[in-house]
Amino acid sequence: MASDVDTAPLVGRVGTLATLRSALLDDVAPGQTAAVFLTGESGVGKTRLLAEVGERLRQSGALVLTGTCLDIGDASPLHPVRQALRRLDTDVAEARTTSAVRGLLQVFDEETPGPDGAGALLERVSQGLHLVAGGRPLVLVLDDLQWVDRSTRQLLLYLLAGLGDLQLSVLAAIRAESLRGAHPLRRVLTELRRLRSVRVIDLLPLDRAGTDELAAAIVGAPLPPEAADQVWQRSGGNPFVVEELARDRRDGRDGLSDTLREVFLDRVDALPQPAHAVVHAVAAGVEPVEHWLLAQVVRLPEDELLDAVREAVAHRLLVGADDGYRLRHRLVAEILAHELLPAERAALHRRYAEALTAAPAELHQARLAHHWRQAGEPARALPAAMAAAREAERLHGYAEAHRHWSVALALAATPVPVPVPPDGGRPAPVEVDRAELLSHAAEAAHHSGEHARALTLLEELAADASGPPACALHIRRARYLAAAGRSAPAEEEYRRVLESADCTPRERCTAAARLAELLLHLGRYAEAGDQAREALDLAADVPGSTSEVVLASAALGFSEAFLEDQTAGLAVMRRALETAERSGRPEDVACAYLHLAELLTGPLNILEEGVVVARRGAERVAELGLGRTWETRLLAVATNGLFRVGQWAEAEKVVATALRHRPSGADAVELLLARCRLSVGYGDVEASDRDLEAVATVLAGGGARHVLPMLILRAGLAMWQGRHDLARQAVQRGLTESRSDDVIVLATLAWHGLRAEAEAAASRTVEVDPTAVRRLREVVERVTRKSEKAGAPVRYVADGFLALCDAELSRLDDGRGDPELWGRSATEWDRRNHPYPAAYSRLRQAEALLARRSRVATAGKLLRQAHAMAQSLGAVPLSAEIRTLAGRARVTLDDAPSPAPVPRPRTAPAVPAAPTVDELAVLTAREREVLAAVAEGLTNKEIGQRLFISERTIGVHVSHIFDKLQVRTRVQASAIFLRNRPE
Repeated sequence: MASDVDTAPLVGRVGTLATLRSALLDDVAPGQTAAVFLTGESGVGKTRLLAEVGERLRQSGALVLTGTCLDIGDASPLHPVRQALRRLDTDVAEARTTSAVRGLLQVFDEETPGPDGAGALLERVSQGLHLVAGGRPLVLVLDDLQWVDRSTRQLLLYLLAGLGDLQLSVLAAIRAESLRGAHPLRRVLTELRRLRSVRVIDLLPLDRAGTDELAAAIVGAPLPPEAADQVWQRSGGNPFVVEELARDRRDGRDGLSDTLREVFLDRVDALPQPAHAVVHAVAAGVEPVEHWLLAQVVRLPEDELLDAVREAVAHRLLVGADDGYRLRHRLVAEILAHELLPAERAALHRRYAEALTAAPAELHQARLAHHWRQAGEPARALPAAMAAAREAERLHGYAEAHRHWSVALALAATPVPVPVPPDGGRPAPVEVDRAELLSHAAEAAHHSGEHARALTLLEELAADASGPPACALHIRRARYLAAAGRSAPAEEEYRRVLESADCTPRERCTAAARLAELLLHLGRYAEAGDQAREALDLAADVPGSTSEVVLASAALGFSEAFLEDQTAGLAVMRRALETAERSGRPEDVACAYLHLAELLTGPLNILEEGVVVARRGAERVAELGLGRTWETRLLAVATNGLFRVGQWAEAEKVVATALRHRPSGADAVELLLARCRLSVGYGDVEASDRDLEAVATVLAGGGARHVLPMLILRAGLAMWQGRHDLARQAVQRGLTESRSDDVIVLATLAWHGLRAEAEAAASRTVEVDPTAVRRLREVVERVTRKSEKAGAPVRYVADGFLALCDAELSRLDDGRGDPELWGRSATEWDRRNHPYPAAYSRLRQAEALLARRSRVATAGKLLRQAHAMAQSLGAVPLSAEIRTLAGRARVTLDDAPSPAPVPRPRTAPAVPAAPTVDELAVLTAREREVLAAVAEGLTNKEIGQRLFISERTIGVHVSHIFDKLQVRTRVQASAIFLRNRPE
C-alpha cells in the first residue's frame, strides 16, 4: 500500500548509500563475508535506508533476504531468518530457489536435540542458505537488531566468521538508545568494531541544510526562515519528526505542541473511528500484524477494514507489507499505550490471544503467551509460555528458553482473578508443578551462561517441598558454582554429597568424579588423583556409571602424569578408553580419546603417538556420528601436534579436513587458531589476518580462554611484518586481560613480548618501552617460580620458553645477545623435537656470534642449519631473515653440505640444467625432502630419523610421491629427482 510516506525523498544519505554498497557488495571477494551495523536514534531513518540499500543491491544481482526482529525479546529462536525466508518464498518464481527455501524452512520445523548440539543446526542453516543463494552474493538485511534473539546472534557470528562457506553480507539496524546497561549487543559490537570486514556506522540526524531540504521537499517550497528555524529546533534533524512537522505545515495544521507526543496524538485523533481502532490494535500487537489477525482483532467487515487501513496509511501512521502491518514509528505504540483504559488494553490483547489460539502455529506460542499475559489471563498464558520454552529448547535456544520458563514461573505465581460464571469462558486454573518449572528454568539459565540466575532458581527449588532430594541438589549446585567460577563452594557441595549417608551410591560416584575434574582444573593434581581413585572405587559398585569412570580416569591419568609417573598415567587413560569402547556410549568413547590425545601431545610431549591417537580417535567418533563436534576437537589436537614437530604440510591437510565439518564456537576457534599458526609460520599475511578476524568474530560471542592464543599469534604476525608496536600492544593486552595461571601460555606470551622489544631495539623503528620490559621481566620471574612447583612434564615444556625469554633479555641488555644462551635454547628445542624455535634460536645464536666478530665459521654453520630447517618447514619469513643475515655476513648457505637435522634440495641456479618442465612441481615441499632422501638410498626408518617423522608417515609420503610421479619403484622416483635436481 503506497502513500506519500513512501514518496518522501531520501535526503542527506548519498555518501552513506555509496559506502554501504561498496562495503556490502563491491568490496566483498567471493567466499568472503562483510557486515555493516547501522545504529542511531529512533526516527533517524534506519529502516528507510535499509529498504533503499536492499533494493539497490537486489538490482545489482544480489539475493536479498529481509527480516525484522520481534519486539518481545528472545521470543522465537531465529525468527528474523525464518521470516525472511517466508517472504522470499512468496516473492520468487524460480523453482530451484523456491525448493531450496522450503527445504531450509523444513530444517527448522524438523530440528530435534542431538549430540552435536546447536552447532549442527548452524551448519544446516548455513548449507541451506548456500543452496538458496545459488552462487549469487547473499545479503541478509535485519531491522531492529536490538531485539535479536540469542540464536540469531550466534548464527550471525558463525556466518560472519566465514565458517558458512558462502559470500555473505549483513546489513542490520539497531536502535542506539536500546544499547544500555548489560545489553548483549554492546559487547558484541565492541569486539566486532575491531574487524576490518565489519563496520559500525552511527547514522546521525540530518544537519541544518539537510533538514531544510527535506522540509522544503515535503512542503513543495522552501520554508520561511522563521518556520525553518522552528522545524529545526523541534526536530533536532530527526528525519521522521521533520517529515511530520513539515506535513503539518503543508496541510495547514497549526497550533501543534512542541512535543512529539502531541504530534502523534493529533495525527491519531484526526483519524476516522475505524482507522483509529486499527492504529490502536496494531500498536498493541507484536509486529508485523498480519491482515487476517488484524481483521479478527478489530472485527470490522473486510471492506471497512481495508478503508480504515488506507486511512491510517494515508495519515502516515501505518505502513503495509506482504507479511502484515507496522506502525510508521514504534514511538506511536509507546504514546498510545497511555491513552487506553486498562480494560480497553486488556480487551485488545484478549482478542489477539483468542485469534492466535484459533490458528495454532509454531511461531505463535511466544506471541500467545505475551497477549494472554497482557490480557490478565495467567491461566491461559502459562501453557503457551511453557510450549514456547520447549520450542526454544528444541532449537537449542537456551537463552530464549530461560526467558520463557521465567515467564511461566511468574505466571504460575500470579493470583487467579475472581472466577466469572461458567458461560464467561474463563478456564479453570492450570495445575502445574512449580518444582518442575524451577528445575527447567535453572537448567536453561545454566546452559545459557546465566549462572547467578541458575543458582537463585536452584535455591528456590531447594525450598520447594516437592523438589528433588538434597544430594541431587548439592550436585547441581556444585555444577552451577563451578561454571560460575566459584570453585571453593563448588568443592564444598561435592564433599557434602560424599560425606552424607543419605546419598545414593550413584550420587556419591557422580560427585567424586566431578570433584576430581574440578581439582584437576584447580591444579591440585595429587588431590585430583586421590579423588579420582575414590570415584573409580565407587563406580565399580554402580551399574551404568561409564561416564563417571571416563571422567575420573581422565583426572587420574593427568594427575599421574603431572606427578612424574607417566607410565601409570597412560595406563589409566588406556583403561578408560577400553571401558568406554565396551560401553559403546559415543560421548564416553570420544571423551576418552580426547583426553588421551591431549595427555600425549600436552604434558607428556609424546607428540607423534599423540597425533596418531588423535587421528585414530577422530575416525572412531566419526563412525559413531559425532563428526561435527568430537572429531573436530580431536583433529585440532592432531593439527597442533603436527605443527610442533614440524610436519606443517600434513597439519594443513588435517585442519582442512576438520574445517569441512563447518564447526562452530570453541571447536571452530581451535581449528582456526591451528590453521593461523601455520599461516604465520608460512608468512601468509592475508590468510593469517583472515583467520584472526574470524576468531575475533566468534570470540565476540564469548570465549575468554582463547584470547591469549589469538593475541600471541597476532603478535607473531606483527613482528614478521615489522610492526613491533602492534606486537607490543597485543602482548600487553594479553597480560592485562588474562587471569590465566597456565605457565606454558604465559611463558609463550612473555617470549613474544620480549622478542618484540628486542626486535624494536634492533630495527630502531620503535622505541623500547621500559615499562613493558619491566612488566615482562616480572612475568618471566613469576612463571619461573610457578614452573618449579609444577610437574616434570609441564616444567619441561615451560623451560624451553623460559630459555627463549632469557636469550631475548640478553639481546635487550647488551644489544647483541648472549650466544651461549641462544645455544642453550637451540639445544632445549632440539631435545623437544620442535624445529621452528630451534631454527630461530640458531639464527639468533649466529647473529650474536657475528656481532662479536668471533667464531665466524660456527656462525656460518648455524645459519646453514637454521636455513635448512626453515626451508624444510616452508617458513618463509624465517628463511628470509636467515638469508638477510647470511648476505650481510657473506655466508654461503647452499654450497657446502648442510649438517642440519632437516636437509632440503638446493635452490636452482640462474641457468638450470633441469628439463624445461619441472617434473617435481606436483610435489609439496615435504614430499621433495622425502624424495631427496630416497634418492640418497635411505630407508624409510632412516628418513624418519633425519626428518623427525615416524616411519609410518614416511611411508605415506612415499606412496603419495609414487602416485603423483606415476612411478612404481624407488629407483624410478630417484631417477626423476636426479633428472630435475639443479646441478
